[in-house]
Amino acid sequence: MRRGWRAPANLVAVLPFLWLLAFFLVPFLIVLKISLSEAVVAMPPYAPTFEGIGGVGDLLERLRALTLYNFAFLTEDALYWRAYLSSARIAALSTAITLLVGYPIAYAMARVPERWRPLVVAMVILPFWTSFLIRVYAWIGILKRDGLLNAALTQIGLISEPLTILNTNIAVIIGIVYAYLPFMILPLYASLERQDPALLEAAADLGSPPWLAFWQVTVRLSVPGILAGCLLVFIPAVGEFVIPSLLGGSDTLMIGQTLWDEFFLNRDWPLASAVAIVLLLVLVVPLTLFQRAQWREAGRER
Repeated sequence: MRRGWRAPANLVAVLPFLWLLAFFLVPFLIVLKISLSEAVVAMPPYAPTFEGIGGVGDLLERLRALTLYNFAFLTEDALYWRAYLSSARIAALSTAITLLVGYPIAYAMARVPERWRPLVVAMVILPFWTSFLIRVYAWIGILKRDGLLNAALTQIGLISEPLTILNTNIAVIIGIVYAYLPFMILPLYASLERQDPALLEAAADLGSPPWLAFWQVTVRLSVPGILAGCLLVFIPAVGEFVIPSLLGGSDTLMIGQTLWDEFFLNRDWPLASAVAIVLLLVLVVPLTLFQRAQWREAGRER
């Protein structure tokens, strides 16, 4: 009987690896191949490096002739490393604000009666039922000089003249925080909802003040949710393209826009692929650190 169930179990375990192979590893290898090619004025706009190989000797000769010019060029032109740093700075600041906003919301969701929790979770994911592009366009009407935000601030007397918010980095951060807030709330909620309220009661019985018990018990036990939420926000925010294009201005420099320009305006696919490869390698580092932290935490629980 056990042998009969072994094959489906193995198939279920293999499916995620097949998914990663088809939709991550294969596209990565294709982009890596393009990044090692030479840009030409043709269609496609690069000279394939590994096509027309006659045998092993020809392959070895091609490998010896490979050049990392596109990757070296990224270090020579300040535009690219400035785009990386600017993207990381905007993404980090947006992630921090998202955490500050999302943690109280997730904490409140975890403390409501159980019969109301499905409803509050549905309210968090409700924005996903609307097109992402439409939601970002809506912020243009809110943030422009004659938009809803300036009108409300002027009406209540906080400002005397409209603020310039749209087409700035502040507008980009607002858009990222709004768009990715559910990705922060849901992991935090999952972590906070599993906590036993009796732990806070025990801390109070031992003489711990409420704020200290909250910090040492609630916050510390929710660290896995904090890390997961920060990664879910930071990683896509670094390569964000739509929000900076619609809400940012001429001073907004992010790597997603740089990739778009290289691919579709300059038509330099090899250089754009090199930019994408470096971005992917940079993002793998926090993912690896998070995975190691998860393994250590699982080892401690055992």
